[in-house]
Amino acid sequence: MNGTADTRSRPTDTSSAILTVPNAISLVRMLLTPVFAYLIVHRSTTLGGIVLFSVVVATDWVDGVIARRTGQVSELGKVLDPLADRLAIAAGLAALVIRGAFPLWAALLILVRDACILIAGAALLSARRVRLDVRFIGKTATFCLMAAIPCISWGALGYPLSSAFLVGGWALFFVGIVEYYIATGVYALDIRRALSATA
Repeated sequence: MNGTADTRSRPTDTSSAILTVPNAISLVRMLLTPVFAYLIVHRSTTLGGIVLFSVVVATDWVDGVIARRTGQVSELGKVLDPLADRLAIAAGLAALVIRGAFPLWAALLILVRDACILIAGAALLSARRVRLDVRFIGKTATFCLMAAIPCISWGALGYPLSSAFLVGGWALFFVGIVEYYIATGVYALDIRRALSATA
């Protein structure tokens, strides 16, 4: 769950609605996650799985944009959207590692960091009722990694233009992973400030 500690009062345009279009999109993305994971691990359907994975992670911004432009920003959506992102990335990485299309060490750099942020965010929400909101650097890092993972996998499996995909994918990966851990430090400081403010 990417974000920064938000110790301010909630804006009035944030609702408690559950049945909204953005929330439905997030739910669809979550439902598609086991589908592309299944397709990736089977050799005969790996290509289709990578394409579906790319589509699911590429729509990361869709539910957020729709929510803001239609006034359907909700508390559930602020949790569901990043959760859908994290689940898609985790499932995609696990499937690609099993398939031999993505190195384990690179996957662990992403998954361990995500697990730490998720646990810290959940603990903060449970103990202090403070939610972690998205930071721009976290979004940028996630975008780079979401583009890098399928590119690297495409190249590793020897699909057309594999060399170009590998070069581009690893370039995006290293930019994204550096930003990912810089963002982690920023989030840690935000959590510390939130704990001090709510003590």
